[in-house]
Amino acid sequence: MKKQINVFDHVETILKSLSRGVLLTTKAKGRVNTMSISWGTLGIEWNKPIFTTFVRTGRFTRELLDANGEFTVNIPLAESDRSLIGRCGSVSGRNVDKIAANDLTPVDGEKVSVPAIREYPLTLECRVIYKQLQDENAISAEDKARFYPSGVGCENPGANSDCHMAYVGEIVAAYILES
Repeated sequence: MKKQINVFDHVETILKSLSRGVLLTTKAKGRVNTMSISWGTLGIEWNKPIFTTFVRTGRFTRELLDANGEFTVNIPLAESDRSLIGRCGSVSGRNVDKIAANDLTPVDGEKVSVPAIREYPLTLECRVIYKQLQDENAISAEDKARFYPSGVGCENPGANSDCHMAYVGEIVAAYILES
């Protein structure tokens, strides 16, 4: 069962969880993939509620987002197994079915083709309405050295030199999965 919510009534929960890591789930080409994210924000653009996230250009998740243009953001409501965030952020969905490997339970989306994740029940269903590659020349030298170390390829999930694509997703549904 899905309890519909107003996303802005849950801003504090969403942003606090985001700072510790949440899941971003995508689906395309017959594959479902989830990855850990801790970069993102809520807002309003063009009079639409939005979630903006940032995905490195070399990620499998980016391939799926570009192919489908839909995603879910999956947020825990209680203390959750923090190691799940580490596991979903340390291997590529190209090589591992992270849903199966982590015993996650996909739940059909309401308005998008991408599933919610039962174990992280606060769900934002999003459709990409805008995307833009970050301008690496606009990134400070300090941040570039810290977040984009040179010579580290995109196959290394922990630290890469490839920039991020910013995805602005209109939140088309928001709910809490209930048992």
